[in-house]
Amino acid sequence: MTAVIGQPVSRIDGRRKVTGAATYAAEFEVSGQAHAAIVRSTVGNGRIASIDTAMAERALGVIAVLTHRNAPRLAYRQHKAMVDPQIGERLHVLQDDRVTHQGQPIALVIADTIEQARHAATLVRVTYTPETGIADISRVEPVLPTQEKTDQGQARPPEMRRGDPEAALAEAEVKVDQTYVIPRENHNPIEMHATIAAWDGDRLTLWDKTQWVHNVAAEIAAVFGIPAENIRVISPFVGGAFGSGLRTWPHVTLAALGARVADRPVKVMLSRREMFYGVGYRPHTVQRVALGSSRDGRLAAIVHDGHQETSSYEEFSEALLDSSRFLYSCANVYTRYRLAPMNVHTPAHMRAPGVVSGNFALEAAMDELAVALNIDPVELRLRNEPEQDEFKKLPFSSRSTRECYRIAAERFGWTQRNPEPRSMRDGRWLIGWGMATANYPMHYAPASAMARLLPDGTAVVTSASSDMGPGTWTSMTQVAAETLGLPIERVTFVLGDTQLPQAPVHGGSMTMASVGSAVQAACRKARADALARGGGNDLADALRRLGQPLEASADVKPGDEGSRFSMHSFGAVFVEVAVDPDLGETRVRRLVGAYGAGRIVNPKTTRSQCIGGMIGGIGMALMEHSFMDTRNGRVPNANLAEYPVPVHADAPSVMDVIFVEEHDPHVNPLGVKGVGEVAIVGVAPAITNAIFHATGKRIRELPVTPDKLL
Repeated sequence: MTAVIGQPVSRIDGRRKVTGAATYAAEFEVSGQAHAAIVRSTVGNGRIASIDTAMAERALGVIAVLTHRNAPRLAYRQHKAMVDPQIGERLHVLQDDRVTHQGQPIALVIADTIEQARHAATLVRVTYTPETGIADISRVEPVLPTQEKTDQGQARPPEMRRGDPEAALAEAEVKVDQTYVIPRENHNPIEMHATIAAWDGDRLTLWDKTQWVHNVAAEIAAVFGIPAENIRVISPFVGGAFGSGLRTWPHVTLAALGARVADRPVKVMLSRREMFYGVGYRPHTVQRVALGSSRDGRLAAIVHDGHQETSSYEEFSEALLDSSRFLYSCANVYTRYRLAPMNVHTPAHMRAPGVVSGNFALEAAMDELAVALNIDPVELRLRNEPEQDEFKKLPFSSRSTRECYRIAAERFGWTQRNPEPRSMRDGRWLIGWGMATANYPMHYAPASAMARLLPDGTAVVTSASSDMGPGTWTSMTQVAAETLGLPIERVTFVLGDTQLPQAPVHGGSMTMASVGSAVQAACRKARADALARGGGNDLADALRRLGQPLEASADVKPGDEGSRFSMHSFGAVFVEVAVDPDLGETRVRRLVGAYGAGRIVNPKTTRSQCIGGMIGGIGMALMEHSFMDTRNGRVPNANLAEYPVPVHADAPSVMDVIFVEEHDPHVNPLGVKGVGEVAIVGVAPAITNAIFHATGKRIRELPVTPDKLL
């Protein structure tokens, strides 16, 4: 057998990407294609009193202008995938005069060219009957969510109590009780969202930027009241998404609607500004964390109360409080999760949804407790390592936190740290060292794959997965090649099309666990069948003797492991920052992360994922903030000029990624856990903890901009 898994194979799709041969959603050209521009509401709540499209309709090249007054009525049958809020109803575009949030689509202009469509969209005149709305989370009384399931359908009660946390907190020898705030953050991948829709009778083809092609087909089928098998969705390349491509957003419906009315293919491309109003965001979060401990650093109580924004029409909730329920050993724990409904569009999952936000508050509070106790932050965490998941009352399938702390601390040189704030300098710069724990659950979902073996000794393996950057094209080829026993250059993997075997959503760090296990199973079946029918032990010889193609399909799904084990990736993040004492500027100089994430299929692309997550954590800690005009929900910095994201100049010169060797036979057949999400978790609190060490100032509201340090 050829050993390919575990090798640092370069990206198979890399050449296509750097030469421009990789085709993204907006780059497909369909014969007769028209273009559409969306007109969006400029009020946050109310009704459309009048909408005048006459000037737009007379503009050069305009084919049609759709509003709620003339758009076809759509079926909008019920459809709720695992990525959709289970309570509430998605936006019904152009179906009535109701406006629920700033930036809501209220008209669609279709023209021969994109320039004509965008110009005509400016000619649509709208007046409103405004109503009082709420776009300020401080004015909302949070409520308990109706639903008790979030993310991948895991049960999460809004309130959880273990022991007597109030009494334990009151009696604790040392306590910390603070509020931590994370503002809204928006997905800003390099590729903006786009959809091309083309009808052929009652059949529809969609070229779409998505992280789940089959869900797009299912959602649009429900909207239009047609069978999902009548819809083909194609998405071979995704230029980053970070969760924005999990749901099927209104612009996809508008593209299909426009194509039906215009009777020709229609392309809809979102602008950078529209990305802030149309594809979700990480919600604004307010969290209170109270910790109580004995003087020797044993946790006696954890209280974690958090709430975050959602829309007025859907309850979006996420795993905000999960870490506090199991990450550390504590007999007395209380968590409460609430929602703040506002006149905004629905938030969405964004890299490590919920966990990264809740982890920030918990890990910042743990650092504050370490300071109050005068105990090293690593030692405090070691003293509170649990023997099992005390929330689920289950053993961990594997947990390498101790090893992550040890290896990362050694690599970082943590023992050289002077714990006194403002005690370390480099010239005029204040130097700070901080750390935090990282964690993210392992997800494994049903998936299918097919392997086709050819007489020339090559193989084509397929599954309708996606690749938004982590290296799915490459890692799946590696799994297939090793399982088949073929050289990697003899194997082709194909993804991103609903005509391929079904795959789960490309998110939640579940793709390798799910699709990878299906690929492995299909290839094992195909190899065994070929050898049995062709004879011998060499697959290429067996295929040559067979003289005809051979196919094998496989379906995989989780067993009962989830009811027997608590399964997570874990890690430890160490950071060095330098802070200018006069200007308040913070620079991240070093980042070291050690991760226990099961089997690593490709250390090269996996390291790349971790670096991307670390840089995303820098953005969360120091830069990213979608400002909201609380009068109407408008986002004035809906652009990359005023919404800063980390660039190469912001990346530290040292980003050290270490994978702790971990064999976990329980999580899935491949033994992988995933790193795409866990790599961003813990970075923001490690940075703010380091900033405190450098300056003596504790900043509890992200991002840590210079004004907060001056």
